[in-house]
Parts: sequence; structure tokens; C-alpha cells
Amino acid sequence: MLLSNAFLRFYSPVFEKSRALSSPFTRFQKFNSRRVWEGVSLWFAILLMLFVHPLYAEASEADTLGQLHFVDGQGHWQEPALVLGSDFDIRVSGLIADTRLLRSFRNTSDQWREGVFVFPLPEKASVYGLTMKVGERTIEGRVQPREAAHQAYETAKRAGQQAANLEQQRPNLFTARVANIPPGDTVSVELKYQQPVRYQAGVFELSIPTTLTPRYVPGALTGSSADQWQDGWSLPTNRVADADAISPFTVNPRDVADDSHRASIEVRIDAGLPLEEVSSPSHQLATSRDGQAVTVRPASGEILMDRDFVVRWRPLAGREPSAAVFHQSWQGEDYLLALLVPGQTGHSVLPRELVFVIDTSGSMAGESIRQARSALKAGLQTLTPRDSFNIIQFNSQTHALFMQPEIANGNNLARARQYVDDLTADGGTEMAPALSLALQHRSGPGDVAERVRQVIFITDGAVGNETALFQQIHQQLGDQRLFTVGIGSAPNRHFMREAARWGRGTYTAIHSTSDVSGPLRALFSAMSAPVLADIRVQWPGQDEGVESFPRRAGDLFQGEPLIHVARGVPAMGELKVSGRLPGGERWSRTLDLQQAAPGTGLHRHWAREKIDSLQDRATVSGQAPDKAGITRLAVAHGLMSAYTSFVAVDATPARAAEAPLAKENLPTLLPAGSQAGMLRYPQTATAAPLLIALGLVGLMFSVALMLLQRRAFQ
Repeated sequence: MLLSNAFLRFYSPVFEKSRALSSPFTRFQKFNSRRVWEGVSLWFAILLMLFVHPLYAEASEADTLGQLHFVDGQGHWQEPALVLGSDFDIRVSGLIADTRLLRSFRNTSDQWREGVFVFPLPEKASVYGLTMKVGERTIEGRVQPREAAHQAYETAKRAGQQAANLEQQRPNLFTARVANIPPGDTVSVELKYQQPVRYQAGVFELSIPTTLTPRYVPGALTGSSADQWQDGWSLPTNRVADADAISPFTVNPRDVADDSHRASIEVRIDAGLPLEEVSSPSHQLATSRDGQAVTVRPASGEILMDRDFVVRWRPLAGREPSAAVFHQSWQGEDYLLALLVPGQTGHSVLPRELVFVIDTSGSMAGESIRQARSALKAGLQTLTPRDSFNIIQFNSQTHALFMQPEIANGNNLARARQYVDDLTADGGTEMAPALSLALQHRSGPGDVAERVRQVIFITDGAVGNETALFQQIHQQLGDQRLFTVGIGSAPNRHFMREAARWGRGTYTAIHSTSDVSGPLRALFSAMSAPVLADIRVQWPGQDEGVESFPRRAGDLFQGEPLIHVARGVPAMGELKVSGRLPGGERWSRTLDLQQAAPGTGLHRHWAREKIDSLQDRATVSGQAPDKAGITRLAVAHGLMSAYTSFVAVDATPARAAEAPLAKENLPTLLPAGSQAGMLRYPQTATAAPLLIALGLVGLMFSVALMLLQRRAFQ
């Protein structure tokens, strides 16, 4: 306003003189022209205001990003100096997969480097070893309390010693740090970890994550202390205190060297029974057989680390396992692992109330939202007129199709299909309000007492506040069931599996639109009724200090196995398992423990289950976990945990004190099928677009006001 008034005062004599000299016809033309320009100016100003809002939001978000990386002095993008290579060597024996993962960090610059890489591992991975290789030297890592390992690494880095540190940020998310990588040289870090093989509906499955979908970080910024490692695009918030540690930069494959972020994978499967088929929904495979053992590699050789590598194998028809027991003796203790698959039982299908919850946040854009829509439509096809249903979508906001669940008649299903077709992906991942709405029981028309209420949650799980969401599910679940459907090429499997466990349901993964029908058919078949409920597991000597996990077995659904692990039980006597069938009759089975086959890594599996149990107890009570107890247990079994880390230090200094050391945070690759909106480049932009837009808005308003005042003077 001040600018426009000054403009008018300065030019008003000129305007008056011009107006006096003009003819009436000319004045009429100018009058109409001014009215047109007034309208155009005002509308343009309004459009600019609408344009400014997203720019302001983008600038605000940019302010939370981490420090500059991969950028030269002129602000131009540069490829990372470190080239990352990965080599997975996996051996599957029975129900346990043991992996040796070799990460190589090759320094292509002429400066000493520290490499930092945040990466995923399987959600049930038990990391039990770290070895650093420098030239011909091999340095074995040790597991220590997290703070001690952190301090040892920092001390070695400052002293010029080559060192490696591995920390757990989430059960499926880890950070590797490698200090003092020489110019033009390579330092390798070998990780050893094991994971349970998933078995469901007659199919074994092994997932090897290679990248991750950027996770939504809710909450207000809390600031950071000076001694915190700041490595990510996000800063800590009051709801995700370690946001900086779980937010690695995400880039396109063309943003790294041509030979970087590639992985070689070899999986040798010895399932202990003949296999009918080995397949993958994610990659083409090259397989070779040696008796019952099968070796699997990607057909293309090295693969780009932009999606999970998934392998499935199916036993010969009629040779599917129904029961198996494995035994290990470790440090004078006996460990037993038992698998039991109850047979299929006939049952009548009860009327259901299904609530479908679909994630439509920005991380679901692209192939993921197409997979999610296909999954939701497949679920709608299972409904009968006896069922009621509703659909809830969420991003930054939560919206429901109906005010309450409605009967699954033709009209409502047609509305639902149209609603699903119109869904698009954008915005944040505010999952808590959607969970609250879905778990809030609202009886629809024709509600009957025996209706089974089930919630199907379709998402990529790209959130950073997992623990708070697990606690919410536990508090609000009641007598409902929560089933999760993982979407995308790199979903947060830890969240998906644990949310289903807390929800007393099951977890299903969808890897592509062509992979929808099989997994969902098994899911919806299992959802019709549990095969076995009220399960009790009785080990010999159960009352004499035997510790078995899980503490309390949940319901088993069709095709789902019961897996129990125990410590302190010799391979003798019988394991007794009982439960209640859908019709109410009792079911029981005994397993002869003397028939146990030799097993490996059972003690680590038991220790991981006990750690999970201690953390579950803390989640339920709302209290802090038993840090001291978890640390002792993890150190005793040589495991990574939230409170223990691995550190390896070469005693001989390699870098002279006067030689500078540059830190480089290696990015992860954008998951295949994701849109460019999920890229998380280092922040190099300023608020210039916002300031320019604000200036244009002010200018247009000034012009509009000037024209209006001229009309007033006429």
C-alpha cells in the first residue's frame, strides 16, 4: 500500500495532464482498458497467492534438512566419492537363513574419507558378527554397549586409525560407519546375520531388502545437541527423536557412479525336503540343483539396489512340513525350535464387518498406489450381502467412504469401486488418526452379535514412529483383528509384521500388480476364521525354569505355522500343543523331541525372541525397556540390539594427524516404482522462489490498487 501511494504521488501530475489532453472517446477506451487490467491484475494476484502457499510449505520443509553433502562450492551436484558394493552369500538350512554380507567402500577421491551408510536388513535379522578388511589385514569387531562402541569409534577416527561401527536404529534399519578410508583405496566390512524363513500356506519365502522408502517423520522439531550425529534429511522431532538417524538421502541411480549401489546375491537352499518350485516376484532367477539343495542367483548377475530381492520355494505336493523339531547345544545349554502346521479344518463362514484402510500418502505415489488399489478391489470381491464394510483413506488427513459400515450390496459396492478408482497419492503419512477411526467400533445397519470385525491395513509402512503406533494398536484393538498388506518394492516390513502381530492378525506382502492375486487369495481365505485358537504349548520341564518364546501364542490362521523356541530343554520327552478349533472342539498334538534334527543359530533366535519380549513388555506398560537386561543378553549372545553395537578398530594409525578427513553420507536409491517426489536430495536451494513470488504478489496488488485509485480520481 505504501509503495502504491508513493507511486501515485510521484506520477499523479503526469496522469492529470494526460487526462486533460485526451479526447472523450480516448478516455472511454482507456476506461474499458483499465477495467480489464484491474480484473486481470486482481485475478493474477489471487493465483499468485495460491502459488505461494506450496512454495512456503516447501521452503519450511527445506529448513529441516541436514547439512550439505555431494555439492561443490558452486552448489552443483557431484557424485559421491565413495563407491558402494554389496555381496550377499546366504545359506538356508531348515527354518534359518544365515547371511554373510560384504560391504565395500571404495574411495575415488584424493582425500581421506569417512563413509556413513544407513541401510535396511530383514525385520527379524539377528546380527552377530562384524569384520573389517583393510588390504591384507582383517580386524574382528566386538559387540559392546552402544555408548562405549560409539566412543571407541570416535576416538579411533580422530587418531587416524581405520575403524568400523555398526548401530541398530530400528530392528530392520542399521547404520554403518567406516573411518579413514585412504584415497584411491577400499575398506570392506563383513556383516554376519541370521533370519527366520517365513512359511505360510505351503510356501517358504525369504526377503532381502536393499533399499528403503523414505519414512514420514511426524511431530515438531526439537533441536539437536552438538554431540549428535547429523546424517539425514530430517531433524529430530518430539515424536521421532532419532529422525536424523533414519532418514538417509534418497537419489536416482544416475546420481551415483555406474558401478555403485550394485549387489551380487547367492542363495543356497537346503530345506531338508524336495522342492517343486523356486521363484521370485521381484527378479528373474538363475537356479541350479545339487540333490535336494538349490542354488539361486539373479539371472542378470549384479542387481541394482532399488528393491527387495524375494525368493520363494514350494515343497513337492504332499511333502509339505506338518511338524519339525531342531536342536542345538551352545555353551552347555540346550536349545530347541519346533514348527507345527495344523491341518486345514472345515468351518462355516461367519458374517464379517471389514474395514479397509488404504495409505494414500506421497510415499505411495506411482506403482505403489496402483498395487494398493488392486489389493483393495480384491478385498471388495470377497464380500457377501451378509457382510458390512467401510473404506478409510489417509495421508495428511483421514477420510471415510461411509459414516459407518454399510451392507455389502450392489449399490454400496459400486460406490466403493468408484471411490477406489479415484484415489491418488499425496501428502504426509498421519497414520495414528486412521488407526483410531478404523479401530473405533461403529455398528452398521443389520449388525449382528456374531459378526467378526476385521481391519485390513494397506500401506508401505513408511513411518518413523513405529513404537507409538504399536502401543496404540494394543490399547484400541479390543476383540478385533488387524491384518496388514505391505505395498511397494521396499516396504517397512518391521512395521507391517509387528502391527499384524499386535493386531492378532497376519501380514501379507504385495511386490507388484501381477503378484496381487496369489498372496491376497491366501490372506482372505485365512481371514474367514482362525484354524486354531487358545493355543497352549507345554515343553518338558516347563515349570522348572524353561524359557520359551513367544510367551503367548496367538491364533493360527489357515496355512500359518506355530514356531516356538525354548532354552534349557534337552532333546528328550514330548512337546504337547493344544488349542480350540473353530467349532469349539479341542485339538492336541504331541511331538517326539528325540527326533530333533541338528540346528544352528538357535541360541541367537532364542535371544532375539527374548529381547523382543522385553521390549513388548515395555510397550504394553508404557515404560522404558530394561536397558541393562537387554544389554547383558545381547552381549552374552554376541548380538546387535537397540543398546549394543559392533565396533572394529585397527590398532595401527593410517592417516597422519595433519591430513584432513571428509565425511560422506552415502545415499540410498529411490525404490523402484516410486515417483520423483520421494527423492531426498541434500538441501542446496534457498527461499528465493518464495521471495520472488511474494515480490510479484506485492507488485500485482500495487498495480491493482493504483488502477482502482485512478478510477476514484476520475
